[in-house]
Amino acid sequence: MKKPLKITLLSLLSLLLALVLVVLSYVAYVLLDYSRIEDNLSLEIEGTPSLEEVRTQTKYTVLSQNVGFGAYTQDFTFFMDGGKESRAESKESVVSCISSAKELFRSFEPDFLFIQEVDTDSTRSHHVDQRELIAKDFPEYASVFAVNYHSAYLFYPIFEPHGASNSGILTLSKAKLLSANRRSLPISTGFSKFLDLDRCYSVSRVPVENGKELVLFNVHLSAYGGSEEIRTAQMTMLFSELQAEYEKGNYCVCGGDFNHDFTGNSTQLLNGLEGTDFGWAQPFPEELLSSYPGIQRAMDYTGELVPTCRNCDIPYKKGNFTLIVDGFLVSDNVSVSLVKNVQTDFVYSDHNPVVMEFSLKG
Repeated sequence: MKKPLKITLLSLLSLLLALVLVVLSYVAYVLLDYSRIEDNLSLEIEGTPSLEEVRTQTKYTVLSQNVGFGAYTQDFTFFMDGGKESRAESKESVVSCISSAKELFRSFEPDFLFIQEVDTDSTRSHHVDQRELIAKDFPEYASVFAVNYHSAYLFYPIFEPHGASNSGILTLSKAKLLSANRRSLPISTGFSKFLDLDRCYSVSRVPVENGKELVLFNVHLSAYGGSEEIRTAQMTMLFSELQAEYEKGNYCVCGGDFNHDFTGNSTQLLNGLEGTDFGWAQPFPEELLSSYPGIQRAMDYTGELVPTCRNCDIPYKKGNFTLIVDGFLVSDNVSVSLVKNVQTDFVYSDHNPVVMEFSLKG
């Protein structure tokens, strides 16, 4: 074998070996960095709420929205949904989207806010601390933050990696919070756990004048790592805790992003389809919920039926695939007087907000 050819082959082998070592090192880094946050973790309560307690027979307003880590303008598509982008367009775009969300929140003057997909220090959202950005404009609220997505640096897509993520769910309350804790949901034990990390819900307790508690559940269930088994396990855990609180005599309001077709048929009602091409949009488990007689969905919508989520495989325009995945569950001792999905045309998030007015039965 000629010497130049030997040198070329040795160079190629050395390059291949180096590439293999890099890949193996990265895989080891991801595996070693992976960890789950402990269950029943006590959460720090911040802020100075304006109310000492809530009263029965008094109307309150709660608003829930997934803000999509400040990335989802109408043009934004997401690589895990079949789109292209893996990061928000810019830091300025993130701040603009979160500011638009805050402006809408304020317009409803809610007593309680449930916000999901709030990044604190993520590559995908240019390291904007969205928790601080939101909470500082609501100084008369108590606030609680629970991490539900924290990942090692994801080196994909290759030319614009998604990077490292730190994200969670933020609960704001005008009324004093007695305590708050984080509940770790069951998740996949397979490879998909690296894409759908540490799902959870938070439980915050508000004192009621009659000595009971209003228990606020802020939820964000699995999308990408959810098999039927995992979906059922998550719902069973959530429904069981809601039912247990109701049986104690407490009042329950549970809101957020359920990552299910919340009405069970919004896919058909909003799109005229017999089925869906998107596997994550499974019908809400109505039969399972019926096993918990103290808990019900709030679905008596005011006005026309409005979607709460768009699929992000293509830029948004009217007529794209949409459905309802966000909403509220309440215990039977909570009276709902209004529930409304608010149409924003997805200008600052891939989710529309849901507003509910309710009162506690005496």
